[in-house]
Amino acid sequence: MGRAFVHVILGGGVAAGYAALEFARRGGYSRGELCIISEETVAPYERPALSKGYLLPEGAARLPGFHTCVGANDELLTAKWYKENGIELVLGTKVITADVRMKTLLTATGETISYKNLIIATGARALKLEEFGISGSDASNICYLRNLDDADKLVNVMKSCPGGNAVVIGGGYIGMECAAALVTNRIKVTMVFPESHCMARLFTPKIAEYYENYYTSKGVTFVKGTVLTSFEKDSTGKVTSVILKDGKHLPADMVVVGIGIRASTSLFEGQLLMEQGGIKVNGQMLTSDGSVYAVGDVAAFPIKLFDGVIRRLEHVDSARRTARHAVAAILEPSKTKDIDYLPFFYSRVFTLSWQFYGNNTGEVVHFGDFTNSSPRFGAYWVDKSRIRGAFLEGGSREEYEAISNVVRRKAKVTNIAELEKQGLMFAIQESQKDLPDGGLALGEKPTYVWHATAGVIAAASIAAFGYWYGRKRRRW
Repeated sequence: MGRAFVHVILGGGVAAGYAALEFARRGGYSRGELCIISEETVAPYERPALSKGYLLPEGAARLPGFHTCVGANDELLTAKWYKENGIELVLGTKVITADVRMKTLLTATGETISYKNLIIATGARALKLEEFGISGSDASNICYLRNLDDADKLVNVMKSCPGGNAVVIGGGYIGMECAAALVTNRIKVTMVFPESHCMARLFTPKIAEYYENYYTSKGVTFVKGTVLTSFEKDSTGKVTSVILKDGKHLPADMVVVGIGIRASTSLFEGQLLMEQGGIKVNGQMLTSDGSVYAVGDVAAFPIKLFDGVIRRLEHVDSARRTARHAVAAILEPSKTKDIDYLPFFYSRVFTLSWQFYGNNTGEVVHFGDFTNSSPRFGAYWVDKSRIRGAFLEGGSREEYEAISNVVRRKAKVTNIAELEKQGLMFAIQESQKDLPDGGLALGEKPTYVWHATAGVIAAASIAAFGYWYGRKRRRW
């Protein structure tokens, strides 16, 4: 048995949905020529909703409200949309082997699917405790968060222990966002991580101190510089406490693990070039094979802003942009320039909201008010007298756009002390100058514009998701 398609998108995450929309917009296929193969049983959705709107105690986001591509204030791609556009969804299907030379994929059911062009959008999987030598993470009250099934389990476990104790393992994105959600659900939270401060890959100690103090004011306890070693369980196998390396026992009615992800590359190892833990691609998102592209978390691609250094970026904005770029390169290769991507990260917890652009390398220059309960502060990273990265908490749409502009243009800094004094005003003044040649990749409007304004989405079908991104974020 087998089927053949001109274009196959392997993976059903964020990137798959955005690639599908780009195909539909450009008209680069005929009915029955394009399919998405996904292990999940639902059409692609906006994964950030899982650690945000999905976990709310009231007005929680639910499908179909956060299918792609509402994350960019665009069309809502339900299963009906795919059918109407002649795109086949091959859901609940695991691909067990891939043969790049033969251009075939073999599913767990024994079906062979062949392609002319393949877009690898397999994303990444959550790292498990067992990979660090810790057994027992199959307990019913230990939760991870990577897909819809994980989110459903987390919600059910939260509901089973109102007012209880949660231990969050990890101080990164998932740890911070889940901790905020747990507190909102009136669960007491202790965060455990080995680093000296939260979000260690991005935050400076000064920036981290503000967020840790804010979380502490909400009732979160931080246990830093250590790791868990084992669990205590009751007769039913549920975890009752987390045991740390120093022997300390933390009571736990539930445990949330957020210790990182690993790109899902196993199907293509030994067949495609790898780098940075992912699949190496060029500026067209093309792999070492001329018919295979890779996008999203799994793709390691050159960043023009970093002088062509290869990076693999684990963020939804990168997934959206690289997916669209790959489709453009497939359908109009002669008209598609190499991707010119500005690395972008953001988060929204409680009443806080920050955005970061560029690279956090070089000398750090902090600015703004780090003491206010309604803060507006930030930092620049300066290397060789040029702005390389910028962070801002509590900014407006225009202010976030301003800091992105100074990073993209690598604004020149002549006096560090003056930069610290000017703070945000430096970016605002610089942003009033003309943008450098190149602008945004593919002529797109910046995705971050939507991040600041998504609450205005009016379609009833996405009300829950819009509610969180808009009105709820001012109260949470």
